[in-house]
Amino acid sequence: MAILGAMTSSLEAADPKIAQLIASESRRQASKLRLIPSENFASAAVLEATGSALTNKYSEGYFGKRYYEGQEFIDQIEEIAIQRAMQLFGSAHANVQPYSGSPANLAAYFAFCEPGDKIMGMHLPSGGHLTHGWKVSITGKFFNAVQYQVDRESGRIDLDQVRDMAMKERPKVLWAGGTAVPRIIDFAAFAGIAKDCGALFFADIAHIAGLIAGGAHPSPVGLADLVSTTTHKTLRGPRGGMLMASAEHANAVDRAVFPGLQGGPHNHTTAAIAVALGEALKPEFKTYAAKIVSNAKALAAQLMHHGFELVSGGTDNHLILIDLSNKSLPGKVLARALDRAGIVTNYNSVPYDTRKPFDPSGLRIGTPSVTTQGMGAGEMVKIADWMHEVAENVEDLGRQERIAGEIRELCASFPAPGVSQN
Repeated sequence: MAILGAMTSSLEAADPKIAQLIASESRRQASKLRLIPSENFASAAVLEATGSALTNKYSEGYFGKRYYEGQEFIDQIEEIAIQRAMQLFGSAHANVQPYSGSPANLAAYFAFCEPGDKIMGMHLPSGGHLTHGWKVSITGKFFNAVQYQVDRESGRIDLDQVRDMAMKERPKVLWAGGTAVPRIIDFAAFAGIAKDCGALFFADIAHIAGLIAGGAHPSPVGLADLVSTTTHKTLRGPRGGMLMASAEHANAVDRAVFPGLQGGPHNHTTAAIAVALGEALKPEFKTYAAKIVSNAKALAAQLMHHGFELVSGGTDNHLILIDLSNKSLPGKVLARALDRAGIVTNYNSVPYDTRKPFDPSGLRIGTPSVTTQGMGAGEMVKIADWMHEVAENVEDLGRQERIAGEIRELCASFPAPGVSQN
């Protein structure tokens, strides 16, 4: 922590305004309940690697084949990150250079597709991701995208529907994974469908990578032709991305990332990824991953007790998608009220939403951050109780202020790792 302290002192001297804003953000993270499922707390070690002198170094190319000199330490760092990724996920090949999840997905297309190829992914309002062919994304403009939805009644992926569509459309690529999928993804079933229709199978595990690493969710490695992920969210690392593939596809993947899509990798991020992967390889990470899921189930159960409707009726992972239609309460209105009360969420579309995406019917929450803080089932019940109280009193600022104070007291008992409490 000495290095971080020195950097903070230097920043305060060089740019006090930015230093003040960073300190304010740190206090915000430390004093509120962060329920956005794509957010987490990286360890102090990960933060220290991210803020290191590795930022200063350019390293276009790969281990042993760089276009710049002075790579003797960078090569070792990247090789450690690669080996740890392969060990953690059981993959034959890993590329740790993608800048984040979306660039990783673009590299996946560049490795295997041509403009105009047909791709098939999950419909965005059903829980899919922009880069799986949604119309406003470059992937929906460069490729011929078709999309499957969840079942209207169950809120779950209908694999029969996916199969029927895949056999009819014969896509070049079939995606599994998304940003608001609260149930186990049957990667084996998707692999079988892709094989039957002659498609490549890509699995996007950005949200659930930490659960897979910890054994709390089935893995697509060995089933999918390519696996993409971010390195933050449930994996608890820096903001970065990875691609994993079989040895057969290794060269195509590497060439797609560099020189196909990117220039030099962000070496400070690579080092932080290596640190996070090392943490995930420790036995206690399995306990952590399991607790993320058990906390989500406890939170979901208490929310349903209070009359909240959950898409698919619950959760199997870290994520809960709330449909507020029965409460006649827009997602944005409740999200802002909850934020005032010290609970940070994001408003989100729900399947077959009749409202617009920027003013949707849903709320998306998750348990990675609060689990990292060490909270358990008892705290999840209390959080659901607070959420219910806010939902019933969205215009009561005094009540929200009182809850925010109670939450500050709770967070003080469960300090966030790597974040200043002052």
